[in-house]
Amino acid sequence: MNLKPIIHSALSRSIFAAASIALCASVAAQTLDGTLKKIKDTGTITVATRGASIPFNYLDDNNKQAGFAWEISQRVVEQVKKDLKLAKLEVKTLEVTPQTRIPLVANQTVDLECSSTTNNAERQNQVSFSTTFFVVGARLLVRKNAGIKHWSDLVGKNVVVSAGTTAERMLRQLNEKNKWGINIILAKDINENFLTVETGRAVAATQDDIILFSNIARARNPADWEVVGVPQQKEAYGCMLRKGDVAFKKLVDGVITGMMRSGEFASLYEKYFLKPIAVKGSVTVNFPMSSDMQELLRHPNDQPL
Repeated sequence: MNLKPIIHSALSRSIFAAASIALCASVAAQTLDGTLKKIKDTGTITVATRGASIPFNYLDDNNKQAGFAWEISQRVVEQVKKDLKLAKLEVKTLEVTPQTRIPLVANQTVDLECSSTTNNAERQNQVSFSTTFFVVGARLLVRKNAGIKHWSDLVGKNVVVSAGTTAERMLRQLNEKNKWGINIILAKDINENFLTVETGRAVAATQDDIILFSNIARARNPADWEVVGVPQQKEAYGCMLRKGDVAFKKLVDGVITGMMRSGEFASLYEKYFLKPIAVKGSVTVNFPMSSDMQELLRHPNDQPL
């Protein structure tokens, strides 16, 4: 039997297989870009933290980072480590504010920001957003005896809003359009926002409704406060990441939708919105899942509202 053709054929197949494997590896290496390549090359990922975005991303009484959105970001970190097959992944954190969060993601100082950040068309010019993980509406927090039930009751009064938020822009637009003569006071975060109205420097605070309910839960006398006013606009919270980073966005979206489908999302919601959290000893936000949130779980999407 002439073995040369057989040996030649087997050798050719072996060479072809080796070449295919090398080609696949080369293609895989080429397709790893953006944030994932940066993480792979450095062995680190930088995740944004917030000091007081309760109950989304905050420092608890034990000085530990916690929150609904913070835990989502940690699931993303776990998935990145798994997908990149990293034995070790260093997680760096950087505290951001409403004013600094978008620039720090846009210039790639921060790889991922998950807190109470609204996805809208203007911000999409600078960053990309994940699948939505929360739906909110801007309303008013007032003392029950303040005599304020509607937005039009704010005419000529002091109103506080957190600087750099979509609520600030909305309030300014309403004030200008309706010529209400509101004196707008800017707060650096939601804690200062509530303190301003609590001490009487403002008669009302405007912010996303869930933030207002979290403020009431932490008040000295929660029964003194209420949230009023028809929501002026619905907004979608999403995680921020580098603009146009298709591969990383796909990973983040997959984590969020996977949590929704597995039931983990609902469990996490119960943990932070319906059960006590370690803030000022123990508070319960008591914010049942809205019909908008239930619809989101049925039909996950990344669209601004």
